[in-house]
Amino acid sequence: MEAMRANGFGGTIHLIGAEAAPPYERPPLSKEMLMESGVDCALMHPGNFYADKDITLHLGVTATGIDRETRVVTNSDGTRLSYDRLLLCGGGRVRRLDIPGAALANIHTLRTIDDSRAIEALLKPGNSIVVVGGGFIGLEVASAARSRGCAVTVVEAADRLMGRALPPEIGDAFANLHRTHGVNIRLNTGVEHFIGETEIREVVTTNGDRLPANAVIVGIGVDPDTALADACGLDVNNGVVVDEFCRTSDPDIYAAGDVTYHFNPLLGRHVRLESWQNAQNQAIAAAGNMCGKNEIFAEIPWFWSDQFGVNLQMSGAPDIWDDIAIRGDVAGLDGILFQLNEGNLVGAISLNRARDMRFVKRLMTAGKSPPRDALVDEAVAFRDLLK
Repeated sequence: MEAMRANGFGGTIHLIGAEAAPPYERPPLSKEMLMESGVDCALMHPGNFYADKDITLHLGVTATGIDRETRVVTNSDGTRLSYDRLLLCGGGRVRRLDIPGAALANIHTLRTIDDSRAIEALLKPGNSIVVVGGGFIGLEVASAARSRGCAVTVVEAADRLMGRALPPEIGDAFANLHRTHGVNIRLNTGVEHFIGETEIREVVTTNGDRLPANAVIVGIGVDPDTALADACGLDVNNGVVVDEFCRTSDPDIYAAGDVTYHFNPLLGRHVRLESWQNAQNQAIAAAGNMCGKNEIFAEIPWFWSDQFGVNLQMSGAPDIWDDIAIRGDVAGLDGILFQLNEGNLVGAISLNRARDMRFVKRLMTAGKSPPRDALVDEAVAFRDLLK
């Protein structure tokens, strides 16, 4: 919306959103909002922004159908809105456990501001919290809960933490970090069922263990919310398929953010990313192209996580690598791990080295692959490798 106005669009803009809250910053949901009571997400814009920009908000409303022939969107409140250009930013749906006891109270997922508020209220000293899933969200919740005096157990079906996105060296380092802070890590373990009368009381694992629980937070991934796209016949494959201009298979419909399976020219392939950076910047690019700019959206993916005061940053989204190079002490949570494929730099993960990561991102955006020896040598400055 803001980008469309910045690009000179003077027509009508409607924003349809299922949540009752106006647009807000999502990263604090699993971080600052859980660390202490009374913290809330910052709104994207002050309340008068939308009226000043002539933007109509339809909050607490779900788009239920798209008629591509007449170019009309039908909504859950009965309204019908015509469009010249349409942007889909539906994000994702959290995966849930379909097992006995899953409907008990105090079993939560984390996706919205209301989810975060409900979880925060349960992070009381002495409470037992079971986190199902050892990915970014689950581990950030575990970090916040343990920091607030809860007993925390993380149950992960795979053999390491964050294994879907990161190499074993990083997963092992964070397993040690969490264990050092008193988190009980259960790898190679699933959940069989939940026990309780109205509220969760115990989690029964696939190993037969019974874990006491005042609350359970399920963080087992997100699926793209492609229902609208499916129903109106857009191309869908692991998300709404878009090209490097953020266009779907319908030239009047664009998509951005977690819902897209988009072509990234820097990676040379389609990817689906669940990240704040991609959601923001791809939407800005889509808005510009809806206004006629016709510019390619191409960025090196970037993610971050904060756990127990350790800042993790990822640059790139490699699907294959044949070598690992390490600068510093990754096991000691102070270093950078580089992923190389045939000598080319395809990914990097930094631990507590945010300043260095800025230069690494620039290296990767420029397509530079410094020699392996230079990458691991602390005496070689990254700014020099950019020259």
